[in-house]
Amino acid sequence: MKSIQTQFTPAGIDDMAAYIPKIYLPIKTLAEERNLEYAKLNKGLGLEAMSVAAAHEDVATMAANAVLELMKKNRLRPQEVGRIYMGTESAVDGSKPMASYVLDMLTQYYEPQYGPDCFLNCDVVDLTFACIGAVDALQNTLDWVKGGEQRTGIVVGSDNAKYELGSGGEYTQGAGAIALLVRRNPRLIAFGDAWGVATRSVHDFFKPLRTATKESLLQEALKLAGKDTRAAREALNKLANIAPNGGVLTSSEATIALHKETPVFDGPYSNACYQERIREALQHFAPQAGYDANTEALSGNWDKLVFHLPYAFQARRMFPEIYLMEAKATGAWSALARENNLEEPIRESFPDDEAFEKANAQFLRAISKTGAYQAFVREKIEAGERASSLVGNLYTSSIFLSLMSILEAALEEGQELEGRSFGFFSYGSGSKSKVFEGKLQPGWREVVSSFQLMVRLAQRTAIDCYTYENLHRGQAAESPLPIQGEFFLKEVCREKGVREGARVYGWQEKGTAKTL
Repeated sequence: MKSIQTQFTPAGIDDMAAYIPKIYLPIKTLAEERNLEYAKLNKGLGLEAMSVAAAHEDVATMAANAVLELMKKNRLRPQEVGRIYMGTESAVDGSKPMASYVLDMLTQYYEPQYGPDCFLNCDVVDLTFACIGAVDALQNTLDWVKGGEQRTGIVVGSDNAKYELGSGGEYTQGAGAIALLVRRNPRLIAFGDAWGVATRSVHDFFKPLRTATKESLLQEALKLAGKDTRAAREALNKLANIAPNGGVLTSSEATIALHKETPVFDGPYSNACYQERIREALQHFAPQAGYDANTEALSGNWDKLVFHLPYAFQARRMFPEIYLMEAKATGAWSALARENNLEEPIRESFPDDEAFEKANAQFLRAISKTGAYQAFVREKIEAGERASSLVGNLYTSSIFLSLMSILEAALEEGQELEGRSFGFFSYGSGSKSKVFEGKLQPGWREVVSSFQLMVRLAQRTAIDCYTYENLHRGQAAESPLPIQGEFFLKEVCREKGVREGARVYGWQEKGTAKTL
């Protein structure tokens, strides 16, 4: 059935800009350091390199750099931008949004020409729901743009995807930001009004505020120093008589909250949640858009499928379940099963759920190895994996990196995409998925020609594991490359008082390199 969204409300993405750090760690280098089999990471997960944030970079600088490029290439004046909505799960403040720091940096840049209040009437906010925050910001901004004439909004996703050193998620890390210019009558892609949503509260991946008692911290320090840990209680009694605000241990609380950039996560469970949520969101989307999921393959209506990619091959590994569902709906399953000797496991044939789940996983893996499915991947998914292979996980920007990757590949290969529809599958742990669709506009080629994404990725500088680990631990005093033509973190105020923890940023002109 044809989608009822043939007459799109003319609002969508007019242009895009990516900021990816200029340094990266080759996955082969990491594999050798961790004694991992590179072929499994490269051939199995599609990993080649991961972008690494330098010492002067954080989510705010990366976002500001992406937004600035977007504004400059579209010759936008600050007063024309009504909002900058930011999706991130890497915020470093529990109250002040990272988007306000982005606004501060942009104001510094444009103040000489437009004055100190040039962004005074620009609305900013952070949206946080793991990796889906920027999609939430996009949906919100699309509605806002439709609500008034001449409204221009910017959505930016920015994250530093970090896992513990040596953990199972380390090789999927990445860093970067992507900014979207959202307008009516977009030149790039317009979105319909149907949005499929599926939300369940789960703990597949999260970043809790972790706590530790002062006594346990003192005991740990004494133990490491080879001292009697019983002295911890005596030290605490002394601290009780010291005026507060003298240091971390003199605060009035008995426990200390620890904010860690790295998550608590269950990889296999998160993959299962990803599969379930995108399937549920797709089923919610179908009737809204005029599709019949019981009799047709929705993916057949979309030239390309755009996914959130925690690692490059995530989509191709997670989609066989929906591929099976659609094959059954269209009546194609019997022939596919017969040609490939596939037999779907039946729950009643197994002694318990664990045995059935194991057999079903093997069955879905067998589907993924069929010629029909591999052709499906090459046609609809593979182009979106290319940039992810070279960058890693961008959390909130991952789905938009996939879109840029697809569009650049299509431009290079001379594909005719005007008027064609793309299906979008977003996911955020915790967990939520949104499924929506967009139609490529007549001006897409001109817009995409300015991306230069792959060209920039090819110009980055590789670093070694020693440099990477120092940056990861926050122990690097300097960035590996000079700072030029970009925003940078000057300092974080350490002095006790009303400015403690305040972040100060600056702009460094190109050609006047600065070291940090």
